[in-house]
Amino acid sequence: MTFHAGSRAVQDRVGVRDIADHVGRAVGQGIRPVAAAFLEQQPMLVIGAADPADGAVWASLLTGEPGFVRATGPHQISVLGGVRAGDPLAAALAAEDTPVGTIALDPRTRRRMRLNGRARPTPRGFAVEAEQVFANCPKYLQRRDTYETADRPSVTPRRSSELTAEQSEFIESADTFFIATVHEDGADASHRGGNPGFVRATSPGELSWRDYPGNSMFLTLGNLSVDPRAGLLFLDWTSGAVLQLTGTARTEFDEDGERTVRFTVTAVVETPAASPLTWSAPEYSAANPTPAR
Repeated sequence: MTFHAGSRAVQDRVGVRDIADHVGRAVGQGIRPVAAAFLEQQPMLVIGAADPADGAVWASLLTGEPGFVRATGPHQISVLGGVRAGDPLAAALAAEDTPVGTIALDPRTRRRMRLNGRARPTPRGFAVEAEQVFANCPKYLQRRDTYETADRPSVTPRRSSELTAEQSEFIESADTFFIATVHEDGADASHRGGNPGFVRATSPGELSWRDYPGNSMFLTLGNLSVDPRAGLLFLDWTSGAVLQLTGTARTEFDEDGERTVRFTVTAVVETPAASPLTWSAPEYSAANPTPAR
């Protein structure tokens, strides 16, 4: 994999360029049979992109019966359906050649797969031509053994420019969220996990979280170092409610080697019952650090 200047700068600052180069060899353009089989088993997919109208970056949740996402060739996936009516990424996924990042996460097996590329609309949904395909380790993923599907009425999204007290409480109780970032040539969607409290709503307009050690490629922080736009997605695994935030993020590097990301909110979209999936209670990852208070 060829890293852009932003990722290289973070790798060099942390001193992990050699590790990143080693891990980056596992990133390819092709979708292997095991990856194709994994995708077809998933009832949900997270996608990140920029709104072509105003450039705001969002992360959105798509759901469907297993098989709604599938590989249609060695370098392409197709997705049946699309985002919900009123979703911030509706226009982006209706456009041609939209840079997108996707992540399929299976809480049952604690496996995840990322596929970044270019999206185009199709008669039944959209397709993504793959440019980067890779798996991540199960670190910081919470296990949820089962899910059920329920019919939930469509609800109009609620929009605002900052967080309510209830939304802040929801964020601070979360054990998982997804982050979408962009750079000059593409987009990426990634996962962040930890014990409840690992992400803090420090004010109605700002969140912060510690950046836990990961695969050392620093795709997310590398993107943010060259383009601060970002989108966050929080999911209520029981009710199916979705909270989407867009804004900008910056990374603070401490002298002791720890990193903290601070996210400034510019817009909020909350959609009750956005997902039909109800997951079982989590088993927290043994890798999760204890959140600082």
